[in-house]
Amino acid sequence: MPLAGTGEIVGAAAAARYGCGAFNAIQLEHISAIVDGAAAARTPVILQLSQNAVKYHGSLAPVGAAALAAAREAGTPVAVHLDHAESADLVREAVSLGFGSVMFDASKLDYTDNVRATREVAAYCHDHGVWVEAELGEVGGKDGVHAPGARTDPDEAAEFVASTGIDALAVAVGSSHAMLTRDAALDFELIARLRERVPVPLVLHGSSGVPDDGLAEAVRAGMTKINIATQLNKVFTAAAAEDWRAHPERVDPRKYLGAGRAAVAVEVRRLLEVLKLDHVEPVKVTIEQTLRD
Repeated sequence: MPLAGTGEIVGAAAAARYGCGAFNAIQLEHISAIVDGAAAARTPVILQLSQNAVKYHGSLAPVGAAALAAAREAGTPVAVHLDHAESADLVREAVSLGFGSVMFDASKLDYTDNVRATREVAAYCHDHGVWVEAELGEVGGKDGVHAPGARTDPDEAAEFVASTGIDALAVAVGSSHAMLTRDAALDFELIARLRERVPVPLVLHGSSGVPDDGLAEAVRAGMTKINIATQLNKVFTAAAAEDWRAHPERVDPRKYLGAGRAAVAVEVRRLLEVLKLDHVEPVKVTIEQTLRD
């Protein structure tokens, strides 16, 4: 299957008012699990690699090539996206590798410098047919400007989009990166006001800290692209650790890494069902069902 375009996936979701799942991978097991879960859900998906994941691997090319290959072999449309890139050089490398979209994060800069840097990156990406997401307003859970409780101003957001030419905007509405509990309280009224003022799809970062009903309500209020990372890491680590504790004699890492991969595939399928708004309550899907389907 040809590599899917992020713009097409997000645009279709925005038009139909359902949520588009965007899942972060750290290593090959994550990549495989995200693709398998999306195929089982029969739903397009965005496979993301963050700048931090790139640092973990030492460079973008090897893990990026693996993500692109997995996307092309998938049984459902999969787009490959660079997440939270703070370096224009890294953006250019992703574009040269064939990534269909990037998220350029200049939110540590002041507003004027953020606009200038983002506009330059957006122009470069658009010249190469690449879709661009950017961030205005700090999302919690990170040091520096990423302060908990930050909120995006709708008027400033509309001005930012007009000044930069970006294709989607990540906004701060109450979620926080790296949350280990799913109890974040989103500002749904603010989401609705942002949706009214901003002419491009809205992106929710820090979605792992939002419960299922909160994710569904965020989509109904106007969110489209839903980024999920920490929740997959929690599921992966728990399943791998459980397998290792049950079989401490094993020395083949494929056994416990495989358990983590299978558990993530189930969670990806389940979350995609939640974002379709067909199910608000958690969908009961087993590992066996996901792998069989």
